[in-house]
Amino acid sequence: MDLAPPSSSTQADGLIVLGLESSCDESAAAILRRQADGRIEVLADLVLGQTEAHAPFGGVVPEIAARAHAEAMDGLAAAALNEAGLSLADLDGIAATSGPGLIGGVMAALMTAKGLALGSGKPLIAVNHLEGHALSPRLSEPLDFPYLLLLVSGGHTQLLIAEAVGRYRRLGSTLDDAAGEAFDKTAKVLGLGFPGGPALERCAQEGDATRFDLPVPLKGKPGCDFSFAGLKTAARQIWDGLETPTEQDRADLAASVQAAIARALASRTKRAMDRFAEDYPDIAQPRPLVVAGGVAANRTVRAALEEAAGHAGFSLIAPPMKWCTDNAAMIALAGLEKLVRGQTDELDAPARARWPLDAVSAKLDPAIGSGRKGPKA
Repeated sequence: MDLAPPSSSTQADGLIVLGLESSCDESAAAILRRQADGRIEVLADLVLGQTEAHAPFGGVVPEIAARAHAEAMDGLAAAALNEAGLSLADLDGIAATSGPGLIGGVMAALMTAKGLALGSGKPLIAVNHLEGHALSPRLSEPLDFPYLLLLVSGGHTQLLIAEAVGRYRRLGSTLDDAAGEAFDKTAKVLGLGFPGGPALERCAQEGDATRFDLPVPLKGKPGCDFSFAGLKTAARQIWDGLETPTEQDRADLAASVQAAIARALASRTKRAMDRFAEDYPDIAQPRPLVVAGGVAANRTVRAALEEAAGHAGFSLIAPPMKWCTDNAAMIALAGLEKLVRGQTDELDAPARARWPLDAVSAKLDPAIGSGRKGPKA
């Protein structure tokens, strides 16, 4: 059940929200409308990628990303309104990613939203990008709280219990690198190009996932935390140790790394499923396991999680592929959910490079380790 229901379901009917997203390398705008029966109608959903701009560098360059976002955001917002056949006056609220992410990029969507909100007199909703991912399955189907959530992307790997909109309890987090980072860095070592995760998945299709013996992260360690730095390092050492690597070597190592990441995610998530079942014994099987974030688009990861979920009496729930990666539909949805509950923000809402989804847990029990983007807590 939803522990934080809307204050007035009548007022919630028909609400329309524009969402803007620019936390990494996708500029996006979307418009959603809440139907009388609670269903979500996507009126516009636009994403402008930056793959070509970043490909020569093998990864996202923050300065290039920020500039591209700044040039694109106002046009994308106008295009979304045009596609939906609406004007600013028709909106009930304007939502934008306020963090976490590359700060220059985050500012592009947030400042655009502030300008639109100021000019139109509509309320501003500052959205946590991670909450957008957490709520994204609700774009396509009803999903009641509470549910177990695996949030897995290039910058984040976390297990949380989603208790209500705005209320999340962390069970585990990465101690160093995120799963998506392990995908991307291994793809770069193998020379697979950018974006690395999808490139590694394609390469792995022709590989033997059992050929290379890779370490099992946190083997035997209790709890629900993750670690992928050692796995990433081991893959690089194997590749560097091959005297004249062939295309088959590349495919085999890609498949082995992908399988190892999928096993690690499934194994630690199994521990979280046991915790969830203990905490919520009255929830009938199959209990909900939601996987969200860019890595949720990986089919091997999904298959491993689906198998683990089935054995534990859970049902795997994931958004459609187009809403696994960064998008504005999920930001508009999070904004709509907050607007329904009367949770809006002032025009001085800050852009944040770091913004824990579970602020209390992050403060009382921060994850350790550094990783590519600093401490994950």
